[in-house]
Amino acid sequence: MHPVRTLSISIERHFDDVAAFLAEALNYPTWATGLSTGLAPSTQGSGAGPDEWIADAPGAGEGNVFIRFSPPNTFGIADHWVRLPDDTVIYVPLRVVRNGAGTTVSLTLFQLPGMDDAQFEADAEWVQRDLVKLKTVVEAE
Repeated sequence: MHPVRTLSISIERHFDDVAAFLAEALNYPTWATGLSTGLAPSTQGSGAGPDEWIADAPGAGEGNVFIRFSPPNTFGIADHWVRLPDDTVIYVPLRVVRNGAGTTVSLTLFQLPGMDDAQFEADAEWVQRDLVKLKTVVEAE
């Protein structure tokens, strides 16, 4: 079992709007800085699996990362799986929850094997900055 931290942010937009925004893979580079260089659907021969998207993520080392997203749904589940160049898969649970007239978005971050406490803290700070960016982007729409 890995140590975890769940980070969240409240967004002044209706649940349906936030869930629909996060259901669209092409919206991720607008707020998830780990995908800031873009995201593209996989193509035959790209090394990606059939349901994966390709990203050139900062800090991933040599090569692309491949991302698989939960299918669009009405439950607010926006999980994704990031496959690194060495085939390590990182599971990223992301939830959209009704909160009165607004929405709370929560992301669970796992401290992976080989990640020291300082790296875990830096990852948590990065995720929180991304959630703030998500709030800014979604509330501006």
